[in-house]
Amino acid sequence: MTANISRRTLLAATGSAALIGTASTSYAGTPRDPGQLLKGDWRPSRQDRALVGRWARDTWRSLVAMTDEHTGLPADNIGESVTSPVRSSYTSPTNIGGYLWSTVVAKHLGIISPQESYRRITQTLTTMKNVDHHEPSGMYFNWYDEATGEVRYVDPDGTKPITPFVSSVDNAWFACALMVVRNAEPRARALADSLLSKMNFAYYYNPAARPGGLMRGGFFETPPPDEETDKGNHAGTGPDVYYRKFHYDTCNTEARIAGYVGFALGQVPHTQYFATYRTFPDSCDWSWVEQKPKGVHRTYLGLDVFEGSYSYRGMRLVPSWGGDMFESLMPDLFVPEATWAPRSWGLNHPLTVRAHIEHGLEDAKYGYWGFSPASNPKGGYSVYGVDAIGMDPGGYPSDLEATNFDAGFEGCREGTNPNPTYGDGVVTPHAAFLAMSYAPRQAIDNLSRIEKTLHAYGGGGFYDSVAVKSGLIAKRYLSLDQAMVMGAIGNVFGGDVIRRNFSAGDVTRRIRPLIAQEQFSAGLD
Repeated sequence: MTANISRRTLLAATGSAALIGTASTSYAGTPRDPGQLLKGDWRPSRQDRALVGRWARDTWRSLVAMTDEHTGLPADNIGESVTSPVRSSYTSPTNIGGYLWSTVVAKHLGIISPQESYRRITQTLTTMKNVDHHEPSGMYFNWYDEATGEVRYVDPDGTKPITPFVSSVDNAWFACALMVVRNAEPRARALADSLLSKMNFAYYYNPAARPGGLMRGGFFETPPPDEETDKGNHAGTGPDVYYRKFHYDTCNTEARIAGYVGFALGQVPHTQYFATYRTFPDSCDWSWVEQKPKGVHRTYLGLDVFEGSYSYRGMRLVPSWGGDMFESLMPDLFVPEATWAPRSWGLNHPLTVRAHIEHGLEDAKYGYWGFSPASNPKGGYSVYGVDAIGMDPGGYPSDLEATNFDAGFEGCREGTNPNPTYGDGVVTPHAAFLAMSYAPRQAIDNLSRIEKTLHAYGGGGFYDSVAVKSGLIAKRYLSLDQAMVMGAIGNVFGGDVIRRNFSAGDVTRRIRPLIAQEQFSAGLD
C-alpha cells in the first residue's frame, strides 16, 4: 500500500544564497542553472543578524515554555501565552528531538550558556533513557505525556484508546537529534550514544516490498484491535511485531530521513534509496495524479529508476506528495543534500523554493509565500502546499478554501482545474525559514512582512500560520515547527551547525557517495 501522507497530518511531521530583489521574481538575463537563479552576493548585514537573532530568541522562548521543568520533555504545542503556557499533555520522539537540536542552536547562537545547554540536554536524555519503549529495537512509542514521561494509551485528542505505535519517521528525527548532540555537546556524547546505539532501523526495512526494498511506516508491539497488520520481524532480533500495512514509497518526502539514518548507522542497504519513486510512472494506469510526469530511465545500483519530473512556471522539478516545504526541505536541515548531490537535490531544492515564491507572489498573488502543514487559522490542523508541485490528487492547497489544482494527465484524461483561482492564502512561517538556506534575502523580507503587516507574531516568535486576506491567525506554537525555525537559523546564521554536527564521522562516507550518483530530470524548461 502506498503511504504518501505526511506524518504531521496525524496530529488531529550549503551555502547561503539569495534571489535578487524582494517584490518581484523576474529572472530575465539570469543563468540557466537553477541554483544560480537563487544566488546573489548576499551576506547577512548587521540589521539581518539583529532581526533574525531576535526571532531566534523569541522562538527559543516558546520552546522553553513548552518544556516540562521536571522531565525535560517538550509538549507538542502550546497556545499563544509563553508566560502562562497551557501545554498539550502529549509529545512525540520528533518533538523531543526538535527540542534537543534547538538547544544546540540556542547555545551556538549565545542565547543560552554552555552549562544551561548541557543541563537541558542531559535532563531530556536521562528521561528518555528511562521511559518505556520497544526495547528489542531501541525505538520509542509515538506519544508520551510530557509531564510524566509515561506512554499515552489514548489519542492526542483524549477521545479514544490507542495501541502505542513505533514510527520509523518519528524515531528517525529523534535519532538525528542524538547524532547532532553527540558531536555538538561532547560532555553528553556517552549518554546520547547509549540511546542511539540501541536503535535498529533494520526493523523497518522490508527487502521484499519492491526490488531494492522499502521502509515501513512503523509497527505495534502488540496487535491493535482495530487494524489489520502484518506480523513479522525484518531485523530478526526479538519477538515478532505487528507492522502497519504501508511503506514509504516516494523519494521527495520527509520519510527519506529514516533511510538516511539507516544508511548512516549501517543498518539499511543503499538500494532502498533508489527503490522509491521520484514520480509515479507516466502510464495511464497512474493517471489519477494531477499531472503527467516527463523524464528518462536511469540505472543506479542495478535498479531501474524513472527520473520523472513535474512542470510548473517554466521549471521542471521532482514533486513531493503535497508540494509543501516540510517534505522537501526538512531532511536538508541535517543532510547537506544540495552540496552532496548537486545534480539532484542541488537542482530541486532551489527550484522548490522558487516555486513557492512564484506561487505566492505571482500565481496566487497572495503577496506572501511559504506553504507547509501547520495549524489551521480556523482551528485544528491542516495541510498546505503548492498543489501544482505535489502528487496528491486531493491536493495540499495553499488557501483556506482548499482550492485544488489538476492539470490532467496528457493522453489519458482531461484536467479538472488546470487554471484555478485562489482565495485566502495560508502562509506558514516555518516554511520560509526552511527556504532560508536558498533564498535568505527573500525569506527574511517575507517573514518581516508577515510579522509587521500580518501581525502573526507573539512572545514566542511567529505564530504557526496566518491567512493573508482575512487576517485570521493560528495563535499557537507547535514544537516541531519552532524546532524547524531554530534548525534553519542555526544553519544559515550559525555556520551549518546542525548539518556539520549531524554529518560528522561515518555519516558523510555512508550517505554522500550514494546520493551523489543521481541525476534528476529537474531544471528549467
